[in-house]
Amino acid sequence: MARGPKKHLKRLAAPSSWMLDKLSGTYAPRPSPGPHKLRESLPLTIFLRNRLKYALNGREVTSIVKQRLIKVDGKVRTDTTFPTGFMDTISIEKSGEHFRLLYDVKGRFTIHRITAEEASYKLLKVRTVALGAKGVPHVVTHDGRTIRYPDPAIKVNDTLKFDLESGKITEFVHFDTGNIVMITGGRNMGRAGVITHREKHIGGFDIVHVKDSLDRTFATRISNIFVIGEGSKPWISLPKGKGTKLTISEERDLRRRQRAAEQ
Repeated sequence: MARGPKKHLKRLAAPSSWMLDKLSGTYAPRPSPGPHKLRESLPLTIFLRNRLKYALNGREVTSIVKQRLIKVDGKVRTDTTFPTGFMDTISIEKSGEHFRLLYDVKGRFTIHRITAEEASYKLLKVRTVALGAKGVPHVVTHDGRTIRYPDPAIKVNDTLKFDLESGKITEFVHFDTGNIVMITGGRNMGRAGVITHREKHIGGFDIVHVKDSLDRTFATRISNIFVIGEGSKPWISLPKGKGTKLTISEERDLRRRQRAAEQ
């Protein structure tokens, strides 16, 4: 009989977006409870050790974070398994580096370096809009933030540009056809494109049709859609590949061209 919260995570049960190998150990770092769900997050340990290679093992990660060198969304985090997720900014001020967690077109978390200026804000997807105690309106975002007294025009599925320093919404963009989006779940995870059409299904899942820069169309549930800019201009810089998925043969041809250019 299970009593209390689970404290371990087997390596094979870890999300594939972490890209852990099968054989180097039985366990994986289990993310602490926090702003992102376990299967949609990346613990700091994996980011520092497996991605950036700044640490060789878990003990070195602990000594890095305990020196208060790592900031997530402008706040020092000393928990080695703190769950960072989509759109979070990670800053290492000692080395002057800033990263934003985004997916590549294969649905894996990628190392995306950004400028200090871009690290000062993040985009938030609105999950709920509600009235709280004493009639105070608030919105709840995809990373668990509750923001009081938002602009009354903000609706569910809209995207907010949120200043991390002041904790205020600077601007927002509606979920609307013609806006650029990134897919955060499902088979098309990590792809970017422009909304062409939204199918409403009463009692079911709304389906959104998206067209990417190569004029390829795909569809996904509305819950997997994250608006990242107005029109076709994104508010954030996109990782390598710009969210355009290539077929296997196109990837092969691209690799061959790069190799030929090197020689």
